[in-house]
Amino acid sequence: MTGPDRLPVADARRTWAWLRLELRARWIGGTLAALVGIVGAAASVVPAYALGTLVDRVREHAPVSAIVPIVVVIVAAAVAGGAATGTATYLIGRVCGHMLADLRERTVARALSLPVTTLERVGKGDLLSRVSTDAASIGKAATSVVPTMISAFLLGVLSIAAMAGMDWRLGLAGAVAVPLYVAALRWYLPRAAPKYAAERHAVAGNSQLLVENMQGVRTVHAYRLEQRRLRDIGDASHQVHDISLSVFTLFTRFVGRVNRAEFFGLAAILVVGFLLVRSGAVTVGQSAAAAVLFHRLFNPIGMLLFTFDELQAAAASLARLVGVVDLASDPGDDPDRPGADGGADRPAGAGLELSGVRFGYDAGPEVLHGVSISLPAGARVALVGSTGAGKSTLAAIAAGILRPGSGTVSVGGVALPPDRLRAHVAIITQEVHVFAGPLIEDLRLARQEASPGEIASALSAVGALDWATALPDGLDTVVGEGGHELTTAQAQQLALARLILVDPAIAILDEATAEAGSLGARTLEESAAAATRGRTTLIVAHRLTQAAAADRVVVLEHGRIAEQGRHEELVAAGGRYAQLWRAWEARTPTSSSR
Repeated sequence: MTGPDRLPVADARRTWAWLRLELRARWIGGTLAALVGIVGAAASVVPAYALGTLVDRVREHAPVSAIVPIVVVIVAAAVAGGAATGTATYLIGRVCGHMLADLRERTVARALSLPVTTLERVGKGDLLSRVSTDAASIGKAATSVVPTMISAFLLGVLSIAAMAGMDWRLGLAGAVAVPLYVAALRWYLPRAAPKYAAERHAVAGNSQLLVENMQGVRTVHAYRLEQRRLRDIGDASHQVHDISLSVFTLFTRFVGRVNRAEFFGLAAILVVGFLLVRSGAVTVGQSAAAAVLFHRLFNPIGMLLFTFDELQAAAASLARLVGVVDLASDPGDDPDRPGADGGADRPAGAGLELSGVRFGYDAGPEVLHGVSISLPAGARVALVGSTGAGKSTLAAIAAGILRPGSGTVSVGGVALPPDRLRAHVAIITQEVHVFAGPLIEDLRLARQEASPGEIASALSAVGALDWATALPDGLDTVVGEGGHELTTAQAQQLALARLILVDPAIAILDEATAEAGSLGARTLEESAAAATRGRTTLIVAHRLTQAAAADRVVVLEHGRIAEQGRHEELVAAGGRYAQLWRAWEARTPTSSSR
């Protein structure tokens, strides 16, 4: 199941298939947990069975010496049952916990590899709710609900078997409640499953609203949208509340049906026990033991049935996580495809070539129409054009972030799919994220083994070492959310220093200096030039001074190349680039002198 604005949700068949596969992979731990659980359930039945014998001995006025062994058996069985049940709970929780950890890692890994277009379409709220709220729901089920259900099920089966062992009619009387329990579940489950799925969907929508408003809080304040956005969040929260209330109402009706089953089951055992005792078929102690056994089932069976409430929620969450894991990978990203790796496919140089590239977002109109650009190794090419011309889209394709609808991207004469392309190309955009933590660790995200000296050298190259060492704790200063706030220019310099540490053969700068403002743009341009020196570089030029300094300028208009050449040639040609350059000079008079 999926929607236009949501990630897919796996259906029941696929979810169960995933669960069976995971259990099969952990069959040793699962089998051991089941065996220990059976031992615990059997030991829990013994005290009630022995109690019946004790009643008969007391009625026969047996001496104390005949009663003491029964008491010892009851105590020993209780201790053994408690230990085995606790061990089984731990083992089951361990198996389920490992399964959840594996699922969580696979979900996050798949989410991080999703195409940018997918993340932009579905939003972050839905994905965040899956890896947080949904994972927490499954975690609770894995550590408490599932062990409880398995223990209760085993105890119920062995208790009915113990009753039948005294007299088959007592076992049959105890089994009277089973169809009533089943009927209650059959009534409840079909009604509850859609409600829990709707609840998870509503929670995801609420999370999406919260994330959007937290990220856009400055815009909200700027346009005085606080009350409107609060109303939207309130409406979404009320929707979650209403669905949760309907789920609870349904659950209370289910509880009434469970209580009805318990009443009829216990009444059947008492009536049948009375008749069997009167006929001499069973003893009073056996009849009492059967009643006690059934009564002891009220709590575990109630827990078994009532935890279906949480199990339904966990099942809905599991389907949502499996849906993310099962998202179809890009066939071109398959490392096992023929020719995916091998000496013949290894790039021989650092030249970048885009040939016949076409692209359109989802089902929308085509944005790029057969664009071809060639960047020789070490060349510095600027990409300019009006807003919406397709510059950033082309840069994302060149960096392996987007896959073209048709056409190829080659490095060193070898056409590469996005996953292998990213091994040779690094891109820096105007949106730079500063990760929370020490500044030096933020830089080590680019190269984990980088030494302090290498990090200092990278910062120095982009002109950032002075301000970085001047921070309160130097390179150990905590930056990012909750830490020292960096300026836009500092964040961009941090990204450029990361680029040096990654040391790619090809660099792409997508308006990397656009947000710095006129005062910081010159400094950032110098930093960018230092970071890309010696690399094949494609620059999406927001400032035309970058284009003027490039080896070649490519003008993109409406998804097609309008013209290309050196800066001086294009200005002299009087075409589209010349128009852009004159408009730039009019806005920045000092550019001509530069």
